[in-house]
Amino acid sequence: MSSVRVRFAPSPTGELHVGGARTALFNWLFARKHKGVFILRFEDTDIERNRPELIEPIIESLRWLGLLWDEGPYFQSQRFSLYREWAERLLNEGKAYKCYCTPEELEQKRQRALAAKQKPLYDRRCRALSPQDEEKFMREGRQPALRLKIPESGTIIVNDAIRGQVEFDLAELDDFIILRSDGRPTYNFAVVVDDITMGITHVIRADEHLNNTPKQMLIYQAFGHPVPVFAHVPMVLAKDRSKLSKRHGATAVFEFRDRGILPEALVNYLARLGWSYGDQEIFSREELIEKFSLEAIHPSAAIFDEEKLLWVNQHHLKTSDPKRLGELVRPFLVKLGILSEAEAHAVPSEKLVQMVVLFRERARTLAELAEPARYLFTDNFSHDPEAVQKFLTPEKIPLLEGLAGALAAVEPFTATEIERATRAYLDSQGKTLKEIAQPCRVALTGRTTGAGLFETMELIGRERVIARLRRASLAQQPQASL
Repeated sequence: MSSVRVRFAPSPTGELHVGGARTALFNWLFARKHKGVFILRFEDTDIERNRPELIEPIIESLRWLGLLWDEGPYFQSQRFSLYREWAERLLNEGKAYKCYCTPEELEQKRQRALAAKQKPLYDRRCRALSPQDEEKFMREGRQPALRLKIPESGTIIVNDAIRGQVEFDLAELDDFIILRSDGRPTYNFAVVVDDITMGITHVIRADEHLNNTPKQMLIYQAFGHPVPVFAHVPMVLAKDRSKLSKRHGATAVFEFRDRGILPEALVNYLARLGWSYGDQEIFSREELIEKFSLEAIHPSAAIFDEEKLLWVNQHHLKTSDPKRLGELVRPFLVKLGILSEAEAHAVPSEKLVQMVVLFRERARTLAELAEPARYLFTDNFSHDPEAVQKFLTPEKIPLLEGLAGALAAVEPFTATEIERATRAYLDSQGKTLKEIAQPCRVALTGRTTGAGLFETMELIGRERVIARLRRASLAQQPQASL
């Protein structure tokens, strides 16, 4: 399968959502596995619905996911002359014909069919026009569309790589339009011409396109061109099995990026939506390329589970390069209102790496990983009132103030030396670490949970640690921050 050529062909009518991103991923993985070509093509012939300003965000979404294309992007809107040329070829070969019916006439026929409880199919009125009729229509100034001649009976079978054989009755189809009267191609015609001229061998796309497939196969047959392998990927549904939408939370790729999901985690999760390889859940990009196959895609709809995505993301946070994660966290310091852009830029990379290593075991997103910076790098954080009431009691305050004095001389101010000095101080007071650990954590961070206490103190820094311990009593005042 060294000649594999696939394409991802979005319409710029909306952002790149998880369903489209998964389709792009499956195409990309298939191409990479078989050392083929992955093509990006924009199907932008729908003038009424297209939003050209969305083209660049779709491109950037693919780049962020790492789904880089080998050819393109191509734009159907720049290929109209090609479609007209190919449509004329079918007309000249007698495989298509001119239809002079006006939109008003077609709508009347449609309404009559619906009133009779019949499927509104074109009655093929123009399929055998006499020269006189055609001349009459031309004198009336009618601009013809082109329709494809198809058999009036029989069946057409789609051999789908995911769904198996799907049979369609040709009596349910009509002589459909391939070129509109204004010269624009219809979707099905443009798609086939593109796929033929681009040498597409496998069409991997959403199953909502399955009903288009028999029409496209008829166009392939009209051109005498081999039909590519079709693989229709099932939908992605919400947990309630309804169509995934914004009411279920984030759905666009950039929404996940902005929430702090890693691209490799989203790719990992999307690959597992409807595709499996045994019980394995976590995959590197290289493993996905090696193990992916169309045969392993399940024909039923996949369920999007945000908790599962967060679990996958947490795994990738734990195993990714801390230096890279530190730089990815930096913009979240600004987004979360922790630091200004200038302050975030000034945080040393080593500090961010330390924070990543210290806190990533608990974090599920980059945003959660950035949150500890609120008390690590600034004094602008609040204290949990219940924690203050429970742990910063009058008998604990003197212990914290004494600990501040003991830490003032610690050199270097590292977790190891901080722990040694803290235990020595507690021994001198006849106290244990258990008695002071939680009060100390609340005074320093405003909360009762977090990473190792001494490592946290090292990151906060000597001056802030001492100041917060000495002013622990202030946390008992309403809305206090140290």
